[in-house]
Amino acid sequence: MDFVKVQGLGNDFIVFDGPYTPDPDDIVRWCDRRRGIGADGVLVIERISNSRMSMRYWNADGGEAEMCGNGLRCVARLAYHRGWMDEQSFIVDTSVGAHPVTVGASTVRAFVGVPQVHRTDTLAIGGIDVHPMAVGNPHAVTFVDEVDEVPVHELGPLVENDPLFPDRTNVEFVQVLEDGGVSARIWERGVGETHASGTGATASAYVAHTIKGVAQPVAVHLRGGVLEISFDDDGAWMDGPAEIVFSGSVS
Repeated sequence: MDFVKVQGLGNDFIVFDGPYTPDPDDIVRWCDRRRGIGADGVLVIERISNSRMSMRYWNADGGEAEMCGNGLRCVARLAYHRGWMDEQSFIVDTSVGAHPVTVGASTVRAFVGVPQVHRTDTLAIGGIDVHPMAVGNPHAVTFVDEVDEVPVHELGPLVENDPLFPDRTNVEFVQVLEDGGVSARIWERGVGETHASGTGATASAYVAHTIKGVAQPVAVHLRGGVLEISFDDDGAWMDGPAEIVFSGSVS
C-alpha cells in the first residue's frame, strides 16, 4: 500500500489514499520513529471533484481526531501537486466542516474554523490556570513567563487526561513576546510534544488576542517555525509552509 510522507513545520504525517480506515495497531507501528516510518499521525484523503477533497486524521496512538490544522495544509499541498485540483483555491472537507484553502508557492493558507470558548472562567489543573476552548478539536491554553523552562512533559499529560476533559485535550503553553506575537509549546493529545500544531497555534493566538490584547495577525513561534494566525467574521485562518517529504509503500 502506497503512502506519502508530508510535514508542516516539523509536524509530520503519513498520507494514504482512501476510501480506507487504518487499523489502530498499524497506525502505532507506522508512526514509531525507530521501528516504523515515523510521524505524528496518519491522514487519509480522497478526491471528491476538481475543486473539493476530504481528509480524516488519526493521532500516533491510533485514536481518530476531529481535525488537524497542519495536516489540512499538508494534504492541500499534496492534492494540488498531484493535479487533483484545477485551481490553487479549493475545499477540504473534514468531520467538523468544510475548509477553504489556497496553495501558494511556499505556504498554504487555510481556514481553521470558528474558535469556541468552552467556559468564560479559567480552570485550575495541577497548579496552573488553563483556558479551555475548541478549534474543531479540544484545547487548553495556559500562559507562562518563560516557555522554554516549562516542564511540558510533566504538565502536558496531567492536563490532557484531567477528568474535566472526558475526550482528553491538547495543551498549549504560551508566552506573550514583548515585540508582538507569542511563543508556544504544544502537547498534542495522543502524540506528546510536537514541533508544531495548526489548531494549537490557532488556540494560542486566539486566547492571546482576546485576553492579552496581542494584535493580529498573530505570529505564533513554535519549535518547528512560525505560523501566522488571523481572524475575521468567518473565523480563524492560518498561513504556513507545507512540504512533501518522500513516498513509499507498506504492507
